[in-house]
Amino acid sequence: MSAAVGVTGIEKSFGDLAVLKGVDLEVAPGSVFALLGSNGAGKTTLIRILATLLRPDAGSASVCGHDVVSSPASVRGAISLTGQFAAVDGVLTGRENLELVGRLRHVEDQATTASGLLERFGLSDAADRRVGEYSGGMARRLDIAMSLVGDPEIVFLDEPTTGLDPEARLEVWDAVRELAAKGTTVFLTTQYLDEAEQLADRIAILHEGRILVDGTLAELKALLPPARVEYVEKQPSLEEVFLAVIGHNRKDAA
Repeated sequence: MSAAVGVTGIEKSFGDLAVLKGVDLEVAPGSVFALLGSNGAGKTTLIRILATLLRPDAGSASVCGHDVVSSPASVRGAISLTGQFAAVDGVLTGRENLELVGRLRHVEDQATTASGLLERFGLSDAADRRVGEYSGGMARRLDIAMSLVGDPEIVFLDEPTTGLDPEARLEVWDAVRELAAKGTTVFLTTQYLDEAEQLADRIAILHEGRILVDGTLAELKALLPPARVEYVEKQPSLEEVFLAVIGHNRKDAA
């Protein structure tokens, strides 16, 4: 099976600053691929090249079999891109946001498409509320739902949980798992180690413009020495103290 995304020797500089210095990677169809790296590593630059928003200085890249330089229109027709911040209209309702994207993507039955995605991402109850009243997690889920209008083959998620609280992050994680369960290829960039560990079938680490390692979580863990069993003193957490006190009070009351 051909790769959903193939990157060979991609280089990109901005003036004297070399951001990507010969990147190679491959993403299997229907998988979740996580590109892990700190701020400034070049993750967003690579995403923008794959989404045809930037031209590489050297190397080649293909998305769904289409070259990102010679066939940009074909690439754009096969993908959806969700940036670091939710691109939703706060004045419109959730349903109106989805139907608007449906019109832009020339979807025939926009209302049915919108209703289906609202249900799929747990937003049916808030469908007719203005998005400006949504929580951060809800807005981000709507943003991801909007990226699925038109059934793209690949969804690029560029740091989708940036700025979200822990509860909202979990909501987005569930949305990504939902995408994967339906067979959509997900290319995810993140600087959160636990996010990549929880979601990805395969992980690559980008550092200073180069891929240092690329493999499954088990393969990456195998790069380190075997785990050692150690005994440490564990102090009770405040949560454990609270539960113990509550339990003691209940026992006394009985």
